Amino acid sequence: MARVKNGAVTKARHKKVLKAAKGYFGSKHRLYKTAKEQLMNSGQYAFRDRKQKKREFRKLWITRINAACRQNDISYSRFIEGLTKAGVEVNRKMLSEIAINDPKMFSEFVRIAKEGKAGKITKATEVIGKEVTISTGKVAKKEAKTEKVEKKETSKSDVDYTKMTVAELKEVASKKNISTTGLKKAEIIEALTK
Repeated sequence: MARVKNGAVTKARHKKVLKAAKGYFGSKHRLYKTAKEQLMNSGQYAFRDRKQKKREFRKLWITRINAACRQNDISYSRFIEGLTKAGVEVNRKMLSEIAINDPKMFSEFVRIAKEGKAGKITKATEVIGKEVTISTGKVAKKEAKTEKVEKKETSKSDVDYTKMTVAELKEVASKKNISTTGLKKAEIIEALTK
């Protein structure tokens, strides 16, 4: 039986590692052993820095927002607190872009943050463009309840059971005290329409 040589496989593996290490300083791109060591370290650095990159960008955005806040006589922390109390959900990346490209709009955000911190604007408030409409929480709840009542009334008169899933049909049937054990979809629909 002939002796098995793995020279071609080894050569290919070495070639792959050296190709990946192309451009490294000194022997790190010439010698297989040092190239392999450097590639392992490079992979670890790349993995670590993909996480750190996100942190660094967030720090940059916060720095930019803080600078813009200081120009509008408010600190970064009070600005973010005011926006949170006002219920404004804008991420820091967008806030930093607005601070750079549209200072007037940013000053509008500062005004909203100051009013939110003072308690003039709450999370029930709706902010549309440059207009701010304030609605109390109780009114919003009443409107939501009236909508639900209207939906229930329409569901009794005109409901298309064919578009519902079997699970939904069984749920409706259980509310109407109709037994659905062993019934198929068409039979459940027939029982509901009676």
